[in-house]
Amino acid sequence: MRLKDKVAVVTGGSQGIGRSICETFAREGAKVIAVDMNVAEFENESIKGYALNVTDRSAIEAFYAFAVAEYGRVDILVNNAGITRDALINKMTEDMWDAVINVNLKGVFNMTQIAGPLMMEQGSGSIINIASVVGEYGNVGQSNYAATKAGVIGMMKTWAKEFSRKGAAVRVNSVAPGYVNTEMMKTVPDKVLDPIREKTMLGRLGEPQEIANAVLFLASDEASFITGHNLSVNGGLRL
Repeated sequence: MRLKDKVAVVTGGSQGIGRSICETFAREGAKVIAVDMNVAEFENESIKGYALNVTDRSAIEAFYAFAVAEYGRVDILVNNAGITRDALINKMTEDMWDAVINVNLKGVFNMTQIAGPLMMEQGSGSIINIASVVGEYGNVGQSNYAATKAGVIGMMKTWAKEFSRKGAAVRVNSVAPGYVNTEMMKTVPDKVLDPIREKTMLGRLGEPQEIANAVLFLASDEASFITGHNLSVNGGLRL
């Protein structure tokens, strides 16, 4: 088991890619806290749901106090929670902009501001930000989302430098998925998805498990000499 006895926190862990990450980590021996606005049920008893809004600073402080009291440490943080509020820039409202920035960018900052120093004190840890192909290449109608996903890549590179100071083996990386076959994507009509498939070298959408596999690798000791890296998992997609 690649994560035996590790304690992992996954935001946005109740569904989609986040849920797949939680289940994959648990199968690999981790004790997982699935953080989300709505607590989900899991078959694996190693996964515990915890209701948390990543924009609520005081609630985040209480969460980490709980995690350390319950498990003694936090070894892995996956910043996966995210939302979309899509519109062309001339039609994007300030509320749409602020909502996405607060969850996707500031929420990642909020969760990591406590976890990073905690891991430095422990001497080790792994932080993985879930970015997006949109953060790498941009996309029409997603100025807010693209800004946040490019931002989490930039923060990742900065934190990789900050959290490895003083000899701490704290690694920080990101995974940038392409279009993935989640429940939300199943509502998108084929006339929208077919051009995406055509632009993808492997000719299909990704599966949540394929993203979880990449996150597992970066979280595990198999990636012990990898930090400050953005891993694109997009089937060869170019927007």
